[in-house]
Amino acid sequence: MLELVDGLTLYHGSYCKVKQPEVRYGAKYKDFGQGFYLTSSRKQAQNFIQTSIKKAVLNGKIDEQQNYGYVSSYKFTPNKKLNIRIYPAADTDWLHCVVAHRRKNTFPIIVEEMKKYDIIGGKIANDNTNATIAAYIALAYGDIGTQTADDMCIGLLLPERLSDQFCFKTDDALNSLSFAESECIWI
Repeated sequence: MLELVDGLTLYHGSYCKVKQPEVRYGAKYKDFGQGFYLTSSRKQAQNFIQTSIKKAVLNGKIDEQQNYGYVSSYKFTPNKKLNIRIYPAADTDWLHCVVAHRRKNTFPIIVEEMKKYDIIGGKIANDNTNATIAAYIALAYGDIGTQTADDMCIGLLLPERLSDQFCFKTDDALNSLSFAESECIWI
């Protein structure tokens, strides 16, 4: 079960150390929208380093020869003022939220609804699942939002094997994190 509890350690994989995260650097069309993404899985964060390095090379931020990255860790301290939405399972609601954020003008009501949250959490649609979600968006399983398409996509995702992710969308959300350390990881 996905929970943000006091003292929970969360991880972020990147091409660089991230001591002071910022919301504005996150890509806009990710699973839960723009924000700073973390996971409770150190392994998942470590796996993301290669993706981060590739993007940083393409954007001219680092030399293409860089063969290391960092897993930064943080402690979460709850704040009663934070508005948090957790998707406990990779179900239809979760799928529609992910697709709404990845494909502009799909489920606009969901995108608008999600703007009220400081943190959104749920299963991560990782590299192993991107092809399935892309096929769903391309109407390969039927029209987006139909029960047939939703059921087929979710069934193919093998949701029980997915790690979690938490998108910290506001500065108030980021203030609930305390930087612990960054560990260099060679790839």
